[in-house]
Amino acid sequence: MITVWHLEILDRAAFQRSAEPLRFRLERVTAPSAAFLRFLYTATGGDWSWTDRLPWTDAEWLARQADPAVEFWVANDDGAPAGYFELARHEDGRTVELSYFGLLPHAVGKKQGGAMLTAAVDRMWEMGARRVYVNTCSLDHPRALDNYQRRGFEIFDVRER
Repeated sequence: MITVWHLEILDRAAFQRSAEPLRFRLERVTAPSAAFLRFLYTATGGDWSWTDRLPWTDAEWLARQADPAVEFWVANDDGAPAGYFELARHEDGRTVELSYFGLLPHAVGKKQGGAMLTAAVDRMWEMGARRVYVNTCSLDHPRALDNYQRRGFEIFDVRER
């Protein structure tokens, strides 16, 4: 059985910034190749059973990155990708979802998860969010749920599948 937690922040004042500064260089990637997007997804999620997008074709990856409501951001550490996040503005224009977020294995343990999440949520507010949303599950990194809650995300739904 897998537990899925759905979390949100409805008030920017409830957002708790990380005290740790972001030491990775964060860059928005606007025209990545399908291979690069697939690499980020598999390298970041490989240890955490990310499987939803494994069957995607190059055309599906490129369509996702071409969607004007979607942004890909890559964290680099000394020239190497260290993690990434994907943001998606919903049709209501007020909700921005943190679709994917994670660190590559070599970047885990460098105390950058909270700092990178802070940067992601800052960008979500900049995108006009009135509601920031994310989900995580019992297959994700053991500290994922805690990281979201430390930043002020509150659980609004729990599902078992």
